Amino acid sequence: MTSLPPALFFLAAALLSAFFKGNLRRLILIAAPIAGLCAVHLMPEGAVATLPFLDMDLVLCEVDRLNRVFGYIFCIVSILAVLFAFQNEDKGESSSALIYAGGALGVTFAGDFLTLYVFWELMAVASTFVVLSARTKESRSSAFRYVLVHLAGGLLLLAGILLRYQATGSLAVEFVGLEGLSGYLIFAGIAVNAAIPPLHSWLKDAYPAASWSGAVFLSAFTTKSAVYVMARTFPGTELLIWLGAIMTFVPIFYAVLENDIRGVLSYSLINQVGFMMVGIGIGSALAINGAVAHAFAHILYKGLLFMSAGAVMYRTGKTRCTDLGGLYTSMPFTCICCIVGAASISAFPLFSGFVSKSMIVSAAGYEHLLLVWLALQFASAGVFHHAGIKVPFFMFFGHDSGLRPKEAPWNMKLAMGIAAALCIGIGVFPQPLYNILPFPVEYVPYTGAHVVDQLQILMFGALAFCLLMLSGIYPAEIRSINLDTDWFYRKGARLFYAACDRVLNPINSLVQKALGSGLPDMAHRFLSEPAGNLEKLVVLGYLKHQGASEEELERRRDRISRRYRYLAYPLGGGVLLSVMFLALMSYLYIVR
Repeated sequence: MTSLPPALFFLAAALLSAFFKGNLRRLILIAAPIAGLCAVHLMPEGAVATLPFLDMDLVLCEVDRLNRVFGYIFCIVSILAVLFAFQNEDKGESSSALIYAGGALGVTFAGDFLTLYVFWELMAVASTFVVLSARTKESRSSAFRYVLVHLAGGLLLLAGILLRYQATGSLAVEFVGLEGLSGYLIFAGIAVNAAIPPLHSWLKDAYPAASWSGAVFLSAFTTKSAVYVMARTFPGTELLIWLGAIMTFVPIFYAVLENDIRGVLSYSLINQVGFMMVGIGIGSALAINGAVAHAFAHILYKGLLFMSAGAVMYRTGKTRCTDLGGLYTSMPFTCICCIVGAASISAFPLFSGFVSKSMIVSAAGYEHLLLVWLALQFASAGVFHHAGIKVPFFMFFGHDSGLRPKEAPWNMKLAMGIAAALCIGIGVFPQPLYNILPFPVEYVPYTGAHVVDQLQILMFGALAFCLLMLSGIYPAEIRSINLDTDWFYRKGARLFYAACDRVLNPINSLVQKALGSGLPDMAHRFLSEPAGNLEKLVVLGYLKHQGASEEELERRRDRISRRYRYLAYPLGGGVLLSVMFLALMSYLYIVR
């Protein structure tokens, strides 16, 4: 087990589970991430697993402190997601989800860019099928847009890898930096998966369209594997600081307007990844540790929030704020777990988000990045407003929707309970998480200044929400689809198509009429009787030039036609054209 890449357990289980059903299939599904977690833990630091390919050795697995943290959390969330999805009998979704998780682990432990790219594309394809597994019109449309975006991002990454290999002769996954075209292409390819604006709208488009269980898997792997690769290849890149700062506060405004609960969670996911990008961009030991710790904590509480929304969707079939409310009486356990997730994402003291997010904010302060620090503080208040309050309020409190569903099944409650316990445990005892981070940690989150500052931000955010609700100024939830930068391919692409249809299709029709039908018809008429037609052309042309009457021309035309009507031509039109083509090519060859 110490020499096997953890991704292999996931891929093998995905194939094997397709042949079984019931409890045996569930056992295979949950055994894979457990075996993967054991492998991640048992592999010694510096362990390498290679595979000969052509004239190189592909590094399928290379272990260090950075990727081991991501390996741990990817396996843990896979266990919870599989447990949560026991009620889903869709073999296609479960197999695709395991392949998706295995692809994320493959990316995490890949030691060369070629291996990383293969697993990167495997993630894109498998996650597309996870979206498709909802089997709705919305999921089909979203999956189509999703795969186009990710294939484009994959092509950018591949182009950058090839240019880098041509320039350096190395495929090692190491620091790249924004140097040369290859660096920018690799950066852009990773940025697509990281949902960095303006390349982020695929996330809020696809995740709400997935099934109640599929969205839990989607929330964990694509963006966080991109966070890992960015931390590996672009630490200390200043551009990431400003892009990350934009990521933290721009989604807040969209989340306030969003009606779909999972749409709100998707925007808050982008917001949280922005914190990680800022930490990677700063590049100090504290900032990198903060980004990695926040990715670890975020996967847990974001998975918990998506599980809460998924449990509600499983019982009610609804996910919109306008359709929900008053569920705290019939689903109290799910409500409590959702509140734990909301407190964690809002970085309340004693919850996981506080001990990780504060590291990034402190790192920005230590580097005297005042504008970035202010943006992070504003974003902290904003995420509490839209994810910490809006999600549990509209789903479980707010207006009474009249729905009285049963509590979530036992396996869902167990998965949510474990995730909630981990969120609280990390928040109360952060040292075990700090011990596995890439660099030694001397940071102390629970100081008077940190706790008071964060509580002030949260309380003022709660006050703002209450005042807006009581005054009626808070934007009303509307049954609509809010367009983001996806306008360019949802609406803009249609306008572009309509313009092309008006301008280019008439030209296409003209060319089709001339070359597709007109010229072949002329050739067919001529080659059906080449000698007679040639004689008609010459003789009738001469007679017309001499002033012959129309009656004389018609008599001569009929006489020529009767002469050649029953004549067999040993040389067909196709052969004649072939000979002419060969003669032309021979001439060109000789002239050359």
